[in-house]
Amino acid sequence: MPPGALHQRVTAALANWQLDDAERLLSVVDPSSPYEAEPTAERSGPGGSDTPPSLGRAWADTLRAELLVRRLRVAGFSVVGEPIDAPATTESLDLHAGVAGLLDATAERPDGDPRSASASHAALAIALVRSAKAAFDASDDDLQRAAGLARHARIELLSRRIDAAMDEAVEAASLLDPDLPPGALLVDTLGTLAGVLADLELMPLALDYQRRALEAATAAAGQGLLGPDDGDPDVLAARAATCLAELCAELGEALLDDGDPGSAGPHFAEARRLAEQALAQLPPEAEGIVAAQVVHGWALVGLGEHVAASGPLRAAVRVTSATGDRALLASALLALGRALRRQGDGRGADEQLAKALSLATEHGLPRLRRAALRELCTLHAELDDAGRALPYLQAYLADELDRVDERRTRWVELFGRRKSLLENERAAGQLRRQAYEDPLTHLPNRRYAEARLDGLLSAGTTPALAVVDVDRFKSINDAVGHPGGDAVLRTVAELLLAGCRDTDEVCRWAGDEFVVLLPDTTAEQAEHALERIRRAVAAHDWAADGVTVPVTISVGIASATRGDDRRTLFAAADGVLYDAKRSGRDRVVRLSTATQTRAPDAAPADAPARPAEPSPRVTVQASPLDPVGGFAALLAERPADPPLSTGSPGEPTLAPRLAPAPPSRPGAAEPDVIWGVNRSTEQVLALVREARAEHPDRPALVVRATADTLVALAAAHEAATTVDAVAMSAAVGPIPEPRGRVGVLCAGTADASVAAEAAFVARVTGTEVVRVDDVGGSRLRPLLTDRTLLDDTDCLVVVAGLDASLAATVAAMTDVPIVAVPTSTGQPGSFGGFGALLTVLNAASPGVVVSTIDNGHAAGVFAARIARRTAR
Repeated sequence: MPPGALHQRVTAALANWQLDDAERLLSVVDPSSPYEAEPTAERSGPGGSDTPPSLGRAWADTLRAELLVRRLRVAGFSVVGEPIDAPATTESLDLHAGVAGLLDATAERPDGDPRSASASHAALAIALVRSAKAAFDASDDDLQRAAGLARHARIELLSRRIDAAMDEAVEAASLLDPDLPPGALLVDTLGTLAGVLADLELMPLALDYQRRALEAATAAAGQGLLGPDDGDPDVLAARAATCLAELCAELGEALLDDGDPGSAGPHFAEARRLAEQALAQLPPEAEGIVAAQVVHGWALVGLGEHVAASGPLRAAVRVTSATGDRALLASALLALGRALRRQGDGRGADEQLAKALSLATEHGLPRLRRAALRELCTLHAELDDAGRALPYLQAYLADELDRVDERRTRWVELFGRRKSLLENERAAGQLRRQAYEDPLTHLPNRRYAEARLDGLLSAGTTPALAVVDVDRFKSINDAVGHPGGDAVLRTVAELLLAGCRDTDEVCRWAGDEFVVLLPDTTAEQAEHALERIRRAVAAHDWAADGVTVPVTISVGIASATRGDDRRTLFAAADGVLYDAKRSGRDRVVRLSTATQTRAPDAAPADAPARPAEPSPRVTVQASPLDPVGGFAALLAERPADPPLSTGSPGEPTLAPRLAPAPPSRPGAAEPDVIWGVNRSTEQVLALVREARAEHPDRPALVVRATADTLVALAAAHEAATTVDAVAMSAAVGPIPEPRGRVGVLCAGTADASVAAEAAFVARVTGTEVVRVDDVGGSRLRPLLTDRTLLDDTDCLVVVAGLDASLAATVAAMTDVPIVAVPTSTGQPGSFGGFGALLTVLNAASPGVVVSTIDNGHAAGVFAARIARRTAR
């Protein structure tokens, strides 16, 4: 496995086309011959199921496959049996017999038919590649997978399978995360991928990956991350620098050939600097020192220092000729030939360049071959030897035509892939639309609304949610039929969209219900927007659409607070929607911590006034907690004996006889209160069921409940439930008609939950409620300029913690009775609200009563009693 020493030796032997040496080294890993079928059979698990081999075996298979592909290349065939650089009459190899059949056929022919041997090599190479790929795909090590894919890309290039090589290179690049720790394997993989990209003529990408390889090698050497089997850290960094220098010099040479020496100069300068850096790092006898000398000489030639480059390049040619490194020898000969041509030594240049061309052609080095052909053509053109220049020009043009064909094939493949990608994207878009779009109105559907609302709440924002319901939609369907009802829903959807901002989202929830998501919007702002839409729906010319019955909408709005989830927020908005429908429909109701300018059951501004109803008389009823009757009889009936009697019925009284009391007016009983503190959801639900069964004519009021309890109440009692998520309260049952009016003033946002509780309890107890928030300190000015709230209410509830003096300030401005509610919010020195309580108790303003700390429930009940009695 890379980056082991044996792996490096096999890789070097393959790169130098020393195929017999590579085969001998691979036989050490597995004594079986790489041309036998048994190794592939070993990979079948019990029952014939294919089990991927280990990574070690996968790397051995990869190297064997490359060895076979190189032997096929020498024979003139690709891995799929197609002829390479052969006459047009050459037939492709027949690979249909499979690995076992081809090997058996080869064994039966002792004369060694070359085509049969090549066919068996191709079949076995394909089997080995598939087996190795299966092992790499099954591995959890992304770096090992990337290394294997990069090596397989090189194998595909040897077979001239450009599209397959591109696929392998792209997948390998996708696995090379920038955060991978530096090491020898990462350096080797990046370098291999850079070489593949250079052969694919993607030089800018090749430079990027080779630079990254150099950075990884430098970091690994500097941080001591290399193991004992990884070799000398300086040698690793020097090899990476040499490869990068070679790519820089090659890019500079291409720019020179294109007639742009100004752009080529910086690349040659960088190549020279990197080569000198590598030479400084390498020990004198290191293997990579000759490669660095060749690149250094090439850079000097590009910079015009031909004489200085000739000596080291001649030495490099002598050394590489002795060692048998064919690729490096071809590079040295090419660089020396360039130097001699530019010095004017035509004979010497021709000799070196011809040798470089022969080696590059023999060992399948296409980039070196094209460069040698171009140099030879240029050399003989400069020597006015057209006869010798013409064959090289023809060969160069043939290679260029092959490159053009490859590019054309690549562009066709790219076009097909892009077309397929667009078709897939289009199909995916259609699936997304089907999953998240309502087919009738083309609005986002409930699934999208839930996901979007979850996203807004999880991001920490506090959106407003409006639930919109078309009033009496069943009667509309009955009047105009289902097609007409569908047209009504589409028109309502259009009116909702027209009345919302670009940042708002209108979704169809279900049936005749819509929801509107309003990010970063208070409930008051949402109310104004939805009120405009409600009026637009009511004013629309429905008769022109063939609808003969009036169409209106009811809207419930809730504003999220920190910590709310989707179910809680929707339950709150849905609850106030039912308030709107129970109050006569065609109205907008909101429930939030923001200023409430209209009570939940108030009629819209353009609704006709209701006729006045006679106020019922209040009767004294027996307490439900006292089944015997308690003091009810004493309060409701005259005593048997006259007051101040002497004891005998015939005696005159000592005081005038009282006149009979007028009959009292009946009044609605106050709701049964259930505290959710320290109670489970099941306990609260059970208590609500008991209260509703005992008193079905009055609501059951739940205060201080958890969000889960509120959702459970809304789910269990549906339309009968009114929820206020901010107040952490809910009412189950009929809400009494409001009598009187209570105003709730909240000093700051920290006191909002207590103020919401007081407002909700007062409303459920049977009075109209108006909320004004955030009026503490200098923000009291609106009350001074607009005294409507102070003058048109029967009782005020002032909730304050840090601004506890607000109650006394308001008392000095009005003669309306005030209930002051101190809260536990404020500075750390407030002692849990005790400081606010003392402030309110010690105030000298008359007309103020004080509740206990944070007791919005008691304040709401007290204020509602005053308001209802005042309204008699």
